Amino acid sequence: MQFAVAKNGVLPDRPPGYPKAMSAILSDPAPRYLTHPEILPVVRGVALCILLSALDQTIVVPAVPAMAAQLHGHQHLAWIVTAYLLTGTAATPVFGKLSDIYGRRRLLQPAIILFVLASLGCAIAQTLPQMLLLRALQGVGGAGLITLAQTAMADVIPPRERGRYQIYMSGMWGIASLGGPILGGILTDFVSWRAIFWINLPLGFATFIISSRALRHLPVHAAGSVKIDYAGAALLMATITAALMLISSGGEDFGWFSRDAAWLAGAGVVFLALTVLQEMRAAAPMLPLHIFANKIVLGGLALSFTNTLCTFGATLLLPLYFQFILHTNAAISGLCSTPFMLAFVVMSYAGGQISRRIGRTKPTMLAALFLCLAGLCLLASMGESTPIALCLIFMVILGGGIGLVQPNITVAIQNAAARPDVGIATGCMLLFRAIGGATGATLAGTIMLHHGFPAAFLACAAFALAAIGIAATMQDLSLRSAN
Repeated sequence: MQFAVAKNGVLPDRPPGYPKAMSAILSDPAPRYLTHPEILPVVRGVALCILLSALDQTIVVPAVPAMAAQLHGHQHLAWIVTAYLLTGTAATPVFGKLSDIYGRRRLLQPAIILFVLASLGCAIAQTLPQMLLLRALQGVGGAGLITLAQTAMADVIPPRERGRYQIYMSGMWGIASLGGPILGGILTDFVSWRAIFWINLPLGFATFIISSRALRHLPVHAAGSVKIDYAGAALLMATITAALMLISSGGEDFGWFSRDAAWLAGAGVVFLALTVLQEMRAAAPMLPLHIFANKIVLGGLALSFTNTLCTFGATLLLPLYFQFILHTNAAISGLCSTPFMLAFVVMSYAGGQISRRIGRTKPTMLAALFLCLAGLCLLASMGESTPIALCLIFMVILGGGIGLVQPNITVAIQNAAARPDVGIATGCMLLFRAIGGATGATLAGTIMLHHGFPAAFLACAAFALAAIGIAATMQDLSLRSAN
């Protein structure tokens, strides 16, 4: 089992109010990582969790029009997707913090149950308000699946080896991105849109059984009573919800300079200030502010935001480019995205192997970000006369860069964070990634509508350049000496 020991055998000061049981765990003089055969069942268990959550984000997209039509909610069609995003993003750091206290397995099982029950509710929903409420609950469960699966990896895998296993995580996202829309379209056309939720029941049951067995050897982090910062959790979720509602609805449901936008922006600022004040005074804060004092973690979070912003924007633009500029149908545009996703999966594996061999993540991240920048600039040069084969080459360059960088960001953050903060640091990374993705998709779509595809791709390239600057200033943590 992996337990962190500080350098020179000296434990870092535990945060005020941190459970004594955790201090005992941290003081273990003989930390033991799992071997490769022992790790594989854990990896398979958490990979299923990621697949279940990721698939639900992609399989629902082609079914949204049919759902809105039957539930009489065309005017709020986008909220079928947005409701899942809002609650899932807001709950991400909360799951990370609670898992640091209670352990991953103890939080994962309720998250799976909530996800499956919410899926059942979505399958039988009769009105749009019912569907939005149940999608919001499903988002909470999905956030637990993603966060706890990612964090559990850091519990059992040595720092130097973590990149090696990121291929399983990236592979699940690749399968969901490729197969989700196709499966969702087939089920909607030939069965019913409700079938996309019914299939979560057997998948969820299998995930519960396999992940419960796989994670049964993970430590329970606190055996006694623990103070929970409920006020901090509520304020944090309110802050994130206000920000995401502004990002997702601004320019669509209301203007960017409208009264509604001003109210949401003001509410977000007030909630943020109250969150900071609460976390400064809380005995056991839900979001410990000291993690932002770690320059590697802070740089990784900023890098995750900027990288995901530019890559999510580009991911949104690519199928639209094929349909609007090259005049292909939806099926062909989806098929043309396959090389992009394959490059992403392959380079995710390669990136983990490279970092594992050289013992560092920074060189790989910089090379990957330069690939992203080159791919986006090449995509900005495309026009109606650009051969599809050349478009696919540009997409492979971008997909390879994305696949190479994101797993290394995860490894860098988890290795730099103190052992008691691995869960919340991972949750924050996923939070920054989700906000960056929502911002990138909104920004790219707005620029594309008003200024065309080249300008939208160049805007994404500008954020890739910013990500390069952030990565260049980050300290290069050796995986050999990581906790």
